[in-house]
Amino acid sequence: MRIHSSAFHYPPPDAPNIAPTPLRVGIVLLDQFTLTAFAGFLDVLRLASDYGGQSQQILISWKVMSVDAEPRRSSAGTLQTELSDLCDLTGYDYVAVCGGNSYTDTTPSKKLSSWLEHAYELNVKLLGLCTGTFAIAQAGLIRHETVCVHWNVIEEFQRQFPKIKCNVDNLFIDAGKVVTCAGSTAVIDLALYLLIRHYGREKAQQALRHMMLHNIRPARLPQAHFYIDLNPISDLRVHKAVHFIEQRIDDFPSVSSIAAHVGVSPRQLERIFKSSLNMTPAALHRIMRLQYGKWLVTNTQESITTIALSCGFADSSHFSREFKLLFGQTPRVCRNR
Repeated sequence: MRIHSSAFHYPPPDAPNIAPTPLRVGIVLLDQFTLTAFAGFLDVLRLASDYGGQSQQILISWKVMSVDAEPRRSSAGTLQTELSDLCDLTGYDYVAVCGGNSYTDTTPSKKLSSWLEHAYELNVKLLGLCTGTFAIAQAGLIRHETVCVHWNVIEEFQRQFPKIKCNVDNLFIDAGKVVTCAGSTAVIDLALYLLIRHYGREKAQQALRHMMLHNIRPARLPQAHFYIDLNPISDLRVHKAVHFIEQRIDDFPSVSSIAAHVGVSPRQLERIFKSSLNMTPAALHRIMRLQYGKWLVTNTQESITTIALSCGFADSSHFSREFKLLFGQTPRVCRNR
């Protein structure tokens, strides 16, 4: 007997004391897959699969695959070999599609799409890890569900799939037949969530201790993002510049380097920002830092001084003043609400 739920919350810790049916999980690696998403997800399964820490596939079995069993190179350049081809899905509970840096490829594998369609028809739950959600969407298997994507790729996802609702206010979203995850370390939380669903909280705690982690983050925890909504902005140069700044939030690039990246002069860049966003690149960077600071204020117990320094402010007073100007309240008031 398996315990299934499409809710966004964790199942109760007092799961019934019954002999669980072993889970079968397939993991498909896409080109330029991210190592953290792949290894984090698989390691949770491995650590919980037996009782003696021997990595035996007793409670959980898994198979790592690729289209035509081709080796897959990760986004870090390492090569994953000895992969299986897309297999017969009989008896499988989950298929996880692990993506990475190939999400801009809009010509998906027809073989993969067809295989995912078959999995969907067999009621095998699909897991989109990192940008693996793009492949599931390309197969036409996301209909009315809201999906979770990493804040760094939401703009591209919206461009490719304008009719699909997506957000960055979750680490992952369980919508029933399709579960989507932002990627990175959030896949660990997703894998732990699956353990709780099928085996109870104790099994998840076993994996948690082995990985030297302290807690299981809930699905509804917002991503630590500083995403700027550019949907109303049609100038692609602004999109490119903002993305460039996002990648360098800890070390603000000079206006000349941003302009060079976009292919305009510094003066042109300032004019573009003024007409599209009514602010300078430096002001945008400050807003991003404050948004990240607000996330830290509301989602961690770090001191305001530590948060201020983490966000690039000289001291907590400067941070608090800027915070209140943008959000209408001080960091302490925001935390206590």
